[in-house]
Amino acid sequence: MAWLCAEYTAEEMLRAGALVEYGSLEFRAGRRALALTIHLCDGPGAPEAVRSAATIEEWLSLTSYGHPWQEWVEERLATRAARERHGGPDPDLALATAAWDWLRTTELLAADLGDLEPWHPALPLAAGVDEASQVWTPAWQLGLPLGHLAIHLW
Repeated sequence: MAWLCAEYTAEEMLRAGALVEYGSLEFRAGRRALALTIHLCDGPGAPEAVRSAATIEEWLSLTSYGHPWQEWVEERLATRAARERHGGPDPDLALATAAWDWLRTTELLAADLGDLEPWHPALPLAAGVDEASQVWTPAWQLGLPLGHLAIHLW
């Protein structure tokens, strides 16, 4: 049930932000990346928890540029898998692991930003980015900044 609450919260945040079309692959990547962040924080994922400033700050920190989010997710999932081996099946872990597998293995075609920091809040959007130049990137690398921006807009 905790995973479903986290996924619902992530979806509501992304829909409110209207950053990408609902139902698109980009939207799914953002929802899964944000749901993983919410779920693996070990905090409540219910909508009333979203109103907490401390919770929002934690999510912003975890999804910020430069944070080793991928490693953080893998560590948290490994810790929960170890807990599951000692305490019985955890359906939330299976859903979170499936989301992480999708984010790692699915690639999306996105604008090639080169060495730009695409989500650094202090930098303006680069006028020199050629959006016609595209590269395949793991879904989590596109979904994470979408989730971060959705948190800001929430």
